[in-house]
Amino acid sequence: MLLFSRLPRLFRLLGPLAVVLCVLWLGGLACFVASSLWIGGDAAQPTDAIVVLTGGRLRLEAGLSLLADGKAKKLFISGVNQRVDRDELLHVLGPAAERAACCIVLGHEADNTLENALETAGWMREERYRSLRLVTSWYHMRRSLLEFGRVMPQIAIVPHPVFAQHVDPERWWNLHGAALLIVSEYGKYLAAWSRPLLEAVFPAYHHSIPNPRTEQASRRFAALGRR
Repeated sequence: MLLFSRLPRLFRLLGPLAVVLCVLWLGGLACFVASSLWIGGDAAQPTDAIVVLTGGRLRLEAGLSLLADGKAKKLFISGVNQRVDRDELLHVLGPAAERAACCIVLGHEADNTLENALETAGWMREERYRSLRLVTSWYHMRRSLLEFGRVMPQIAIVPHPVFAQHVDPERWWNLHGAALLIVSEYGKYLAAWSRPLLEAVFPAYHHSIPNPRTEQASRRFAALGRR
Protein backbone atom coordinates (compact mmCIF):
# COMPACT_ATOMS: atom_id res chain seq x y z
CA MET A 1 0.00 0.00 0.00
CA LEU A 2 2.86 2.36 0.79
CA LEU A 3 4.27 1.84 -2.69
CA PHE A 4 0.96 2.66 -4.37
CA SER A 5 0.58 5.76 -2.27
CA ARG A 6 3.90 7.06 -3.53
CA LEU A 7 3.19 6.44 -7.23
CA PRO A 8 1.49 9.81 -7.92
CA ARG A 9 4.46 11.63 -6.44
CA LEU A 10 6.84 9.51 -8.50
CA PHE A 11 4.93 10.32 -11.67
CA ARG A 12 5.03 14.02 -10.81
CA LEU A 13 8.81 13.82 -10.49
CA LEU A 14 9.39 11.75 -13.62
CA GLY A 15 6.94 13.65 -15.81
CA PRO A 16 8.99 16.88 -16.11
CA LEU A 17 12.17 14.83 -16.56
CA ALA A 18 10.59 12.92 -19.44
CA VAL A 19 9.49 16.18 -21.04
CA VAL A 20 12.99 17.65 -20.73
CA LEU A 21 14.58 14.53 -22.24
CA CYS A 22 12.07 14.55 -25.10
CA VAL A 23 12.77 18.21 -25.85
CA LEU A 24 16.53 17.59 -25.77
CA TRP A 25 16.17 14.59 -28.08
CA LEU A 26 14.04 16.50 -30.58
CA GLY A 27 16.38 19.49 -30.44
CA GLY A 28 19.35 17.21 -31.04
CA LEU A 29 17.56 15.59 -33.97
CA ALA A 30 16.86 19.00 -35.52
CA CYS A 31 20.52 20.02 -35.10
CA PHE A 32 21.65 16.68 -36.54
CA VAL A 33 19.53 17.10 -39.66
CA ALA A 34 20.43 20.76 -40.17
CA SER A 35 24.17 20.21 -39.69
CA SER A 36 24.10 17.13 -41.95
CA LEU A 37 22.46 19.12 -44.74
CA TRP A 38 25.11 21.84 -44.42
CA ILE A 39 28.12 19.51 -44.57
CA GLY A 40 30.20 20.07 -47.65
CA GLY A 41 33.83 20.04 -48.69
CA ASP A 42 35.92 21.94 -51.17
CA ALA A 43 34.77 20.59 -54.53
CA ALA A 44 37.99 21.71 -56.21
CA GLN A 45 40.38 20.25 -53.62
CA PRO A 46 42.17 17.12 -54.87
CA THR A 47 42.88 14.22 -52.49
CA ASP A 48 45.03 11.10 -52.66
CA ALA A 49 41.99 8.81 -52.64
CA ILE A 50 38.23 8.74 -53.03
CA VAL A 51 36.46 6.45 -50.57
CA VAL A 52 32.88 5.32 -51.23
CA LEU A 53 30.86 3.59 -48.52
CA THR A 54 28.47 1.08 -50.04
CA GLY A 55 24.77 1.59 -49.50
CA GLY A 56 23.41 3.00 -52.74
CA ARG A 57 24.18 3.24 -56.43
CA LEU A 58 24.22 7.04 -56.31
CA ARG A 59 27.24 6.85 -53.99
CA LEU A 60 29.13 4.70 -56.47
CA GLU A 61 28.18 6.95 -59.37
CA ALA A 62 29.37 10.00 -57.44
CA GLY A 63 32.69 8.30 -56.66
CA LEU A 64 33.21 7.33 -60.29
CA SER A 65 32.42 10.87 -61.43
CA LEU A 66 34.98 12.29 -59.00
CA LEU A 67 37.59 9.81 -60.21
CA ALA A 68 36.85 10.68 -63.84
CA ASP A 69 37.28 14.37 -62.97
CA GLY A 70 40.76 13.65 -61.65
CA LYS A 71 39.97 14.43 -58.00
CA ALA A 72 42.12 11.53 -56.75
CA LYS A 73 44.55 8.81 -57.79
CA LYS A 74 42.39 5.85 -56.77
CA LEU A 75 38.84 4.97 -55.79
CA PHE A 76 38.33 2.65 -52.81
CA ILE A 77 34.87 1.09 -52.33
CA SER A 78 34.49 -0.09 -48.75
CA GLY A 79 32.00 -2.67 -47.52
CA VAL A 80 31.39 -4.60 -50.74
CA ASN A 81 29.53 -7.87 -50.23
CA GLN A 82 31.85 -10.89 -50.11
CA ARG A 83 29.86 -12.55 -52.90
CA VAL A 84 30.19 -9.64 -55.31
CA ASP A 85 32.89 -10.20 -57.92
CA ARG A 86 35.03 -7.21 -58.89
CA ASP A 87 34.55 -7.59 -62.65
CA GLU A 88 30.81 -8.10 -62.16
CA LEU A 89 30.48 -4.91 -60.13
CA LEU A 90 32.50 -2.87 -62.62
CA HIS A 91 30.35 -4.20 -65.46
CA VAL A 92 27.17 -3.19 -63.61
CA LEU A 93 28.56 0.29 -63.03
CA GLY A 94 29.10 0.72 -66.75
CA PRO A 95 31.86 1.59 -69.25
CA ALA A 96 33.29 4.41 -67.13
CA ALA A 97 34.05 2.00 -64.29
CA GLU A 98 35.50 -0.61 -66.64
CA ARG A 99 37.80 1.96 -68.23
CA ALA A 100 39.06 3.04 -64.80
CA ALA A 101 39.36 -0.53 -63.46
CA CYS A 102 43.07 -0.13 -62.72
CA CYS A 103 42.30 2.67 -60.27
CA ILE A 104 39.35 1.04 -58.46
CA VAL A 105 39.89 -1.13 -55.38
CA LEU A 106 37.18 -3.08 -53.57
CA GLY A 107 37.14 -3.76 -49.83
CA HIS A 108 35.17 -6.77 -48.59
CA GLU A 109 35.97 -6.67 -44.86
CA ALA A 110 33.51 -4.09 -43.51
CA ASP A 111 29.95 -4.69 -42.30
CA ASN A 112 29.32 -1.35 -40.58
CA THR A 113 30.61 2.21 -40.47
CA LEU A 114 33.29 1.57 -37.85
CA GLU A 115 34.62 -1.33 -39.90
CA ASN A 116 34.47 0.88 -43.02
CA ALA A 117 36.84 3.23 -41.22
CA LEU A 118 39.13 0.40 -40.10
CA GLU A 119 39.18 -1.17 -43.54
CA THR A 120 39.93 2.15 -45.20
CA ALA A 121 42.67 2.94 -42.67
CA GLY A 122 44.48 -0.29 -43.53
CA TRP A 123 44.29 0.43 -47.24
CA MET A 124 45.34 4.07 -46.82
CA ARG A 125 48.33 2.98 -44.75
CA GLU A 126 49.34 0.44 -47.37
CA GLU A 127 49.10 3.05 -50.13
CA ARG A 128 50.80 5.69 -47.95
CA TYR A 129 48.03 8.16 -48.69
CA ARG A 130 47.46 11.20 -46.49
CA SER A 131 44.08 12.51 -47.66
CA LEU A 132 40.75 11.16 -48.85
CA ARG A 133 37.40 12.35 -50.14
CA LEU A 134 34.63 10.53 -48.30
CA VAL A 135 31.51 9.73 -50.35
CA THR A 136 28.34 8.61 -48.60
CA SER A 137 24.71 9.68 -48.21
CA TRP A 138 24.18 13.06 -46.57
CA TYR A 139 22.35 11.60 -43.56
CA HIS A 140 25.20 9.12 -43.00
CA MET A 141 28.00 11.67 -43.33
CA ARG A 142 28.20 12.90 -39.72
CA ARG A 143 28.59 9.40 -38.29
CA SER A 144 31.07 8.49 -41.02
CA LEU A 145 33.21 11.56 -40.32
CA LEU A 146 33.09 10.76 -36.60
CA GLU A 147 34.28 7.17 -37.08
CA PHE A 148 36.86 7.99 -39.77
CA GLY A 149 38.23 10.90 -37.74
CA ARG A 150 38.73 8.68 -34.70
CA VAL A 151 40.44 5.91 -36.63
CA MET A 152 42.54 8.20 -38.88
CA PRO A 153 43.16 11.47 -37.01
CA GLN A 154 46.26 12.12 -39.11
CA ILE A 155 44.37 11.87 -42.43
CA ALA A 156 42.77 14.90 -44.10
CA ILE A 157 39.14 14.01 -44.87
CA VAL A 158 37.05 15.98 -47.36
CA PRO A 159 33.32 15.15 -47.15
CA HIS A 160 31.29 14.61 -50.31
CA PRO A 161 27.66 14.01 -49.30
CA VAL A 162 25.28 12.39 -51.77
CA PHE A 163 21.63 13.43 -51.94
CA ALA A 164 18.90 11.13 -53.24
CA GLN A 165 17.02 12.44 -56.23
CA HIS A 166 13.63 11.91 -57.84
CA VAL A 167 11.72 11.35 -54.58
CA ASP A 168 7.99 11.71 -55.25
CA PRO A 169 6.52 13.96 -52.52
CA GLU A 170 3.01 12.75 -53.37
CA ARG A 171 3.87 9.27 -52.16
CA TRP A 172 3.48 9.53 -48.40
CA TRP A 173 5.29 6.24 -47.76
CA ASN A 174 8.47 7.68 -49.30
CA LEU A 175 8.38 10.58 -46.84
CA HIS A 176 7.52 8.24 -43.97
CA GLY A 177 10.40 5.92 -44.86
CA ALA A 178 12.82 8.85 -45.16
CA ALA A 179 11.81 10.12 -41.71
CA LEU A 180 12.35 6.70 -40.16
CA LEU A 181 15.73 6.44 -41.89
CA ILE A 182 16.88 9.78 -40.52
CA VAL A 183 15.66 9.03 -36.99
CA SER A 184 17.42 5.66 -37.13
CA GLU A 185 20.64 7.29 -38.31
CA TYR A 186 20.40 9.87 -35.53
CA GLY A 187 20.18 7.05 -33.00
CA LYS A 188 23.22 5.35 -34.52
CA TYR A 189 25.14 8.62 -34.45
CA LEU A 190 24.36 9.09 -30.75
CA ALA A 191 25.47 5.52 -30.07
CA ALA A 192 28.75 6.07 -31.96
CA TRP A 193 29.34 9.41 -30.24
CA SER A 194 28.80 7.92 -26.77
CA ARG A 195 30.81 4.73 -27.40
CA PRO A 196 34.06 5.99 -25.75
CA LEU A 197 32.11 6.80 -22.57
CA LEU A 198 30.43 3.39 -22.61
CA GLU A 199 33.79 1.71 -23.15
CA ALA A 200 35.23 3.54 -20.15
CA VAL A 201 32.29 2.74 -17.87
CA PHE A 202 31.57 -0.80 -19.09
CA PRO A 203 34.75 -2.71 -20.02
CA ALA A 204 32.66 -5.61 -21.38
CA TYR A 205 31.18 -3.24 -23.97
CA HIS A 206 34.71 -2.24 -24.96
CA HIS A 207 35.58 -5.84 -25.84
CA SER A 208 32.33 -6.56 -27.69
CA ILE A 209 33.11 -4.33 -30.70
CA PRO A 210 36.14 -3.76 -32.96
CA ASN A 211 38.48 -1.22 -31.41
CA PRO A 212 40.43 0.98 -33.85
CA ARG A 213 43.14 1.49 -31.24
CA THR A 214 44.16 -2.18 -31.00
CA GLU A 215 47.07 -3.58 -32.97
CA GLN A 216 45.06 -6.69 -33.81
CA ALA A 217 42.38 -4.70 -35.60
CA SER A 218 44.99 -2.63 -37.41
CA ARG A 219 46.82 -5.71 -38.69
CA ARG A 220 43.59 -7.31 -39.83
CA PHE A 221 42.64 -4.43 -42.08
CA ALA A 222 46.16 -3.49 -43.12
CA ALA A 223 46.38 -6.91 -44.79
CA LEU A 224 43.76 -5.76 -47.28
CA GLY A 225 46.25 -3.85 -49.39
CA ARG A 226 48.36 -6.96 -49.97
CA ARG A 227 45.50 -9.01 -51.43
